[in-house]
Amino acid sequence: MADETSLEAEIFSRIADVGQEAWDACAGGNPFVSYAFLSSLEDSGSVGGRTGWHPRYLALRGEGGAVLGVAPAYAKTHSYGEYVFDHGWANAFERAGGRYYPKLQVASPFSPVPGPRLLSHRLGATEMAVALEAACEAAKCSSVHVTFCTEAEWVGLGEAGWLQRLGMQFHWENPGYGSFEDFLAALSSRKRKAIRRERREAQAGLSFRALTGAELTPAVWKRFYEFYLSTVDRKWGGAYLTPEFFPLLGERLGEKVVLMLAERNGKPIAGALNLLGENVLYGRNWGCVEDVPFLHFELCYYQAIEYAIAHGIGRVEAGAQGEHKIQRGYLPKPTFSAHYIAHPGLRDAVAQFLEVERAEMLRAMEAMAQEGPYRKTGEG
Repeated sequence: MADETSLEAEIFSRIADVGQEAWDACAGGNPFVSYAFLSSLEDSGSVGGRTGWHPRYLALRGEGGAVLGVAPAYAKTHSYGEYVFDHGWANAFERAGGRYYPKLQVASPFSPVPGPRLLSHRLGATEMAVALEAACEAAKCSSVHVTFCTEAEWVGLGEAGWLQRLGMQFHWENPGYGSFEDFLAALSSRKRKAIRRERREAQAGLSFRALTGAELTPAVWKRFYEFYLSTVDRKWGGAYLTPEFFPLLGERLGEKVVLMLAERNGKPIAGALNLLGENVLYGRNWGCVEDVPFLHFELCYYQAIEYAIAHGIGRVEAGAQGEHKIQRGYLPKPTFSAHYIAHPGLRDAVAQFLEVERAEMLRAMEAMAQEGPYRKTGEG
């Protein structure tokens, strides 16, 4: 670990001022914290401006000025687009006369994807925590929230005195299946039949393909943005991502972008965006312009499983929430976040809440895992 006294912390409002080489040397292989992904958000106007996500990238330099660690941090004036919900904390604090916003969010914006957030091969959580706490104070923020971090970061930040929170997602694991039928054979008979029926109904009259790299043309992205907006409209949400974001992402991440399309008579009617990491396929945005039974399951879950099997990928992470994923082969896994809250009273109240919530989350995951779709010994 580096000597804290020799570290110099800087905050940048543009990731270009840190530099792609320096950033990616710290970030490693997770696409959601890569320079390509974060710069696409910034350059497309999906963060910054009036979005309420104001970039405050942290860089820590050692002796000689070399960048030893970075963190994707944002000053936030709301709690939308995070998927780790703290609205209750904000409301309670402000009813008591406090000011919860702005807060500092260390995250991959709009992406409930577990992965590293304290990006360094040389620094530990303690050094990064000290710098983030100082940045919080300097920016007059109420708190710092490191969301969807790794378990090691969660442990390290807990040791630094931060509050620890558990969440839950549903991931599919590939033990080495040779085909989708091999996967189905691992399920109970009733679950196999249900999935086959869903796939028959979803696939009727449709064809499917996965596009990547140069196949992701401007016309494809224009159509996909229509799908994205259709999902936003149905969920009464806000369109966080601008039309310019997806083409930039395809250009900058290339073969790491995998777009699953469903087509009727050669015309795309639905799409699901995935990013490739190190032995993992991450499902992100999806949308459709036709009401087709079970098409969401087909495009986002089953096509992703088929792609992972065909390409020898060890895991599919299909996004936030969704207990319905269990019956389709995706099992509960913990997600981690850590929270620094400056106000002692709010910190104590949140700590008590999280203690209860963690216990409830662990019980829920254990119960859900026991109800999973995989065959028990002696079952058909």
